Amino acid sequence: MNDRYQSPLSQRYASREMQYIFSPDKKFRTWRKLWIALAETEKELGLNITQEQIDELKAHAEDINYEVAQEREKEVRHDVMSHVYAYGQQCPKAKGIIHLGATSCYVGDNTDIIIMTEALGLVRKKLVNVMAELAKFAGSYKDQPTLAFTHFQPAQPTTVGKRATLWLHDLYLDLEDLDHVLSSMKLLGSKGTTGTQASFLELFDGDHAKCRRADELIAEKMGFSSCYPVSGQTYSRKIDTRVVGVLAGIAQSAHKFSNDVRLLQHLKEVEEPFEKNQIGSSAMAYKRNPMRSERIASLANYVMADVMNPMLVSSTQWFERTLDDSANKRLSVPEGFLAVDGILDLYLNVVDGLVVYPKVIEKHFMAELPFMATENIMMDAVKAGGDRQELHEKIRRLSMEAGRNVKEKGLDNNLLELIAADPAFGLTMEELLKTMEPKLYVGRAPQQVEEFLEEVIEPLLKENQDILGMKAEILV
Repeated sequence: MNDRYQSPLSQRYASREMQYIFSPDKKFRTWRKLWIALAETEKELGLNITQEQIDELKAHAEDINYEVAQEREKEVRHDVMSHVYAYGQQCPKAKGIIHLGATSCYVGDNTDIIIMTEALGLVRKKLVNVMAELAKFAGSYKDQPTLAFTHFQPAQPTTVGKRATLWLHDLYLDLEDLDHVLSSMKLLGSKGTTGTQASFLELFDGDHAKCRRADELIAEKMGFSSCYPVSGQTYSRKIDTRVVGVLAGIAQSAHKFSNDVRLLQHLKEVEEPFEKNQIGSSAMAYKRNPMRSERIASLANYVMADVMNPMLVSSTQWFERTLDDSANKRLSVPEGFLAVDGILDLYLNVVDGLVVYPKVIEKHFMAELPFMATENIMMDAVKAGGDRQELHEKIRRLSMEAGRNVKEKGLDNNLLELIAADPAFGLTMEELLKTMEPKLYVGRAPQQVEEFLEEVIEPLLKENQDILGMKAEILV
């Protein structure tokens, strides 16, 4: 296999579970389940189909004779009819009723919906597990003061846990979108070549009620609540856009998280997991590159670009059906899922092993805190009898001087010393140091973490406790 292209999504990134969902075996087994559902439905609605024929179909639902189908496709150049032929070879009694009244999209499109729905379920499971790990992290560090940044410039402080809730909230929004799309997934059903059910109306001798009932029964047998009410030969390709759009939303959130982790790792405040024997650089042995976060970003870029594929397909379909969607769908939908599967495994792995360095955080915090404490210092000086406007101008000038000392001379921030030396403030160094308590400047950050976790996340995790406890396996 080393002499031909292999997808990195399968070789390096996606889990075995997600790969199976989009495997040929899963697809063709689902085709046979759909053919069985169709035969059972037609029998129940009065067509001349025997239980013996259905039992024969069920007996060979899993043992697919791939070689026969492959040889037949070389002759007829049609994948569905090749598998109808192969199934018929195994089921001679049922041969004549396989695929009765259906068009290729009966198995192709219904299978796509079934597979995407199952894949969304796996994505949901992994997403909720990532959220659970982030919730633990946020709760553990809800009180840890840290510099916040706007424009990547030091700003009013926050806490490490509060910052983590921002990552978590993004995923919460993604979960809302995913659940909406998942709850709205329906089968195509048995709509026929242009969506009019003409062939089924013929089979059922003009009985419209039976045509409608056929859709209901097929949906029920395949585990869906209903079928889309109208269609051409295919289900609307906007469905693919909605599905891949959810994947792209998760990719956006994961990319944002990976950006923050990489910036924090540069600051040496937070670090992604780094294994004992892991090599960070082939040239620089000391390096601990954030390669997992970088991989998240790389895969996320792919998924966000991938969402254009179903959009283009949907917008350029002609009337009731064209086949220029086929090759694109075979690539864009599975690969979007495989990439997001890899992203979520990486996300879970990184959050589960995030290392926080409080001493470094505190050092950075304290270097900037004198600037942030100036408003409190000014208020204390006013209480001691100072003039607010005069003090504001003085503190502005002293801040500029301290800033120059840091930037131009490489000295420590000496703003407190400068203020203590100015008699206009009337404050001693001891009094000024009392304002240097980090927790005084984080606002409601700890309480916001508690409220968000208790009111939003914990109820969600309780509802989904049966799918928690996943551990991510990283292949490379």
